[in-house]
Amino acid sequence: MTHSRTVGFLTVAAMLAAMWVFEIVDTVLGGALDTVFGLRSWTFDNAWSVLTAPFMHAGFAHLISNSIPFLVLGALVAIGGLGRFAWTTLIVMAASGIGVWLLSPQDTLTVGASGLVFGYFGYTVLRGIVERRTVDIVIMICVVLFYGTLIFGVLPQQTGISWQAHLFGFLGGLLAAYFLPRRQSRRELNGGYGRRPGSGPGPGGYGGYGAPLR
Repeated sequence: MTHSRTVGFLTVAAMLAAMWVFEIVDTVLGGALDTVFGLRSWTFDNAWSVLTAPFMHAGFAHLISNSIPFLVLGALVAIGGLGRFAWTTLIVMAASGIGVWLLSPQDTLTVGASGLVFGYFGYTVLRGIVERRTVDIVIMICVVLFYGTLIFGVLPQQTGISWQAHLFGFLGGLLAAYFLPRRQSRRELNGGYGRRPGSGPGPGGYGGYGAPLR
């Protein structure tokens, strides 16, 4: 296991731990952290909250529902290393936050990590197709089998669930999977098969917010 991958796994765990700490403090403060750090649609003075809203939750039930999928899918993204996990997370946060900000009713306060969960889901699914590496394809199949029903969460359903965060988080994950550089295999091709003698070895082959608060 590479150092970057190990740090990526630890980062996922640290993010989840931070969510729990913030929720404990927020409960003690009567929801004050949600008000300050949640994303409020169509409000310009807290645009930075696209980076903080995923760490806030509307109660422990909301946090518990996000914790396991965040940990599992986040760890699967982190297999690609810390840099890939960090960029994917930032892209998903931005895409999900913009979607929530634009499409939620005015002055809606939205919190939760489900935007990241859907982003990691989209990333792991498309990455298997883009990379075409055995490990990514296996991850893609496992994610579809265990979390495939998440896709229905991108559709408007019940009041109190931000489909906007789900949909745009998912799209952000797809963007990250498609545009982030592909990983290169260190495998070298053997000589022969049409290559000139002495030409040397050929090139290597080749995770809402989720809870609007009024």
